[in-house]
Amino acid sequence: MKRYCYTLDLKENEILKSEYIKHHKKVWPEILKSIKSSGILNLEIYNVNYRLFMLIETESKFDENKKKKMDSINPFVRMWETKMWKYQKKIPGSKKGEKWVKLNRIFNLD
Repeated sequence: MKRYCYTLDLKENEILKSEYIKHHKKVWPEILKSIKSSGILNLEIYNVNYRLFMLIETESKFDENKKKKMDSINPFVRMWETKMWKYQKKIPGSKKGEKWVKLNRIFNLD
């Protein structure tokens, strides 16, 4: 199994934050299907204030680039991402077009 961690900020607006959380209580079935069919076994999103943290656990054969390519041609994923961008903001220092920024592991208890 592989594990990936990402972060993203929400716009600093309590109403938008509440709407964003509400959308994630009813994620579109097409989005869930896309996630599961890509080899993602578990995906969780946490928040504190306006910061989000996403934990993804995948099959060992999971390929991030393949998932990005699949998402880019999936109309439901593109609509979802466009809708979510209303609530999200770019993290300083992120690359052009990058929303969720991959975190680097700096410590492991093992």
